[in-house]
Amino acid sequence: MALTSWVESANGHPDFPLENLPRGRFRYQGDVYTGFAIGDFVLVGEERSVALAQLREDAEEREYTAQRLIARNEVEMLLPCDIGDYTDFYASIHHATNVGSMFRPDNPLLPNYKWVPIGYHGRASSIVVSGTPFRRPRGQTRDDPNQPPAFGPSKRLDYEMEVGVIIGKGNVLGEPIPIAAAEEHIAGLCLVNDWSARDIQTWEYQPLGPFLSKNFATSISPWIVSLDALAPFRAEAPEHDPPALPYLSPPGAAYDITLEVWLRSAKMREPVMISRGNFRDMYWTISQLIAHHASNGCNLRVGDLLASGTVSGTTKESRGCLLERTWRGTEPIELPAGEQRRFLEDGDEVIMRGYCEREGATRIGFGECRGTVLP
Repeated sequence: MALTSWVESANGHPDFPLENLPRGRFRYQGDVYTGFAIGDFVLVGEERSVALAQLREDAEEREYTAQRLIARNEVEMLLPCDIGDYTDFYASIHHATNVGSMFRPDNPLLPNYKWVPIGYHGRASSIVVSGTPFRRPRGQTRDDPNQPPAFGPSKRLDYEMEVGVIIGKGNVLGEPIPIAAAEEHIAGLCLVNDWSARDIQTWEYQPLGPFLSKNFATSISPWIVSLDALAPFRAEAPEHDPPALPYLSPPGAAYDITLEVWLRSAKMREPVMISRGNFRDMYWTISQLIAHHASNGCNLRVGDLLASGTVSGTTKESRGCLLERTWRGTEPIELPAGEQRRFLEDGDEVIMRGYCEREGATRIGFGECRGTVLP
C-alpha cells in the first residue's frame, strides 16, 4: 500500500514519493544545505528516518516541518557529497561483448571477463553535477596508421549510461570487505554519465587503459537513492558460467532499474529517447564490485563513487552508448528534422533518467542526469 504525505505533490510523484526521499545537497539564497527530495520540494534535514516521520500524512508539528520545505525549482543542486575517489567498472557483459566484437569479432570477450570485475581509476576532480555543461575535449588521435597522430578536438564524443554507487562506510586499509557485508557500505545509488572521447580512447588505451579520453568530465545526478527505497525492486543476480570465485559468491542482489537516454540537438525543441535499458542485466552486481575493489585491502572511503560501466542489454534499443547504438558510427540514428547522429555534436544535450516500477509497488525515480556539449 502506497504511503501518503501531507505534501500533496509527493503523492503519485513519478520520482520522489514518500517511499523514496533521496538525499542531496543544494544552495538556497547563498547558503548550502543537505536535504531530501519530496515531490516538488526539498526538505532541509539530516536523517532520512526523521524526514519520513515528519512528512507522513499522520505527522504532527507540520508547521515546523513546512518551514524547512523549499520548492525544488528555487534551489541550485550541487554534487550530493564530497567525492574523494572514483572508480569506473565494465560490469555489463552485453556492452563488453558488443565492443569486443567491433575489434575482435572472433573472440569478443577477453579471457578474464567472466572471472574478474574489470575497472579503472577515474578522475574525481572532473565529476560535475547534472546540468553542468562541458567543453569538447582535445587530445591525440590517429585515424591513419601510416601517419603520425594529430592533436585537436575529439570527433567521436560519446556518452555512457551508468549507475553509480556512493560509499557510505569505508574499510580500514588492508582489511577486505566480505561480499555478504558489501551493501552495508553503500549510502545509495545515482545516475552517471561517463562522457567518453572514443577516438582519443582508441589511440591511448593500450597498454594501460583509459586516461584523457575519460577524465575531462563525468556527470552525476544530484540525488542519492537509498537501498531502502530500492528494496522492493531487488532482483535475482544473473547466473555465472563459470561460477564466480568464493570471495565473489553469493553475488548479492541485482536491481530492476529502467534507464533511459534522451537526446536534444541545438535544433530540436523537445528531446527524443534513443535508448532504454535495465540495470538488472548487468553481469556483475554492486556487491561484487565492492567486494572485489576492497579484496586486495584497498580502503574505500565515505563519499567514494563506484560506477557500473555502460548499462546495455540484448537489443539494439537497450545499448547504453553511441559507440554501440550506432555500431561505431556505421548505423547512424535518425533524429527529427532530418538530422543524424553517429557521435555527439556541439550543442547536443544528453538527458538520462532512471526509475523503478512494478505492480504492487510505488514507482520511485532518480531524477535526471543532464549535460550539454560546448564547442
